[in-house]
Amino acid sequence: MNPRRVAFVAAGIVSITGAYLVVAWRPRSVRATRSERMRRLAGDELISDPLASLTHAVTIERPPRAVWPWLAQMGAGRAGWYSYDAFDNGGVPSSRRILAHLTTIAVGDVFPAVPGETRGFTIMHVEPERSLVLAWRDAEGKSVVTWAFVLDEPLPAHTRLIVRARGGAGYRFFGAPTALGGVLATLVHGIMQRKQLLGIAARAEQEQDG
Repeated sequence: MNPRRVAFVAAGIVSITGAYLVVAWRPRSVRATRSERMRRLAGDELISDPLASLTHAVTIERPPRAVWPWLAQMGAGRAGWYSYDAFDNGGVPSSRRILAHLTTIAVGDVFPAVPGETRGFTIMHVEPERSLVLAWRDAEGKSVVTWAFVLDEPLPAHTRLIVRARGGAGYRFFGAPTALGGVLATLVHGIMQRKQLLGIAARAEQEQDG
């Protein structure tokens, strides 16, 4: 792995970790319950024997139909990822409104990973207002990473958004060795995922107010 790239990634991890520590006191949780971690979700079948499976969840005081558009328009160069935009959206703030022209999606569409890239996460499964499964695929089309978003409605007009990331045998976090890459990926993903879930929740609930 290129030393300059390692240094850049390390600096990014330090910065994100610092930001995480600043906001970690906030009471809103993104921790999935045991049953949510154990249950089978859409997309699990794409990587049957994952190296790691990370599940997070957040409760949003809006029905699934109001949360879904925020998921459908994700992607760099689209509405953004609602996380730390300096790292995954070229510094451009993620949208705080629904962009109707981006919310019609289909299997095979790609959500660019970063601005200016044609590569990204391919939509593998889509069930509007219920579930969305993205995958990062290798040159042969095999899913190396899957990213599933599942919307439950435990109470009327409330959404439980469950998100699961799974890494397959061929996954290497920025080319790092498997053991080190697993630790770094877990840390970075957890921080970025928390920010994303809180970002989606805030946007969906503010849309109701606005």
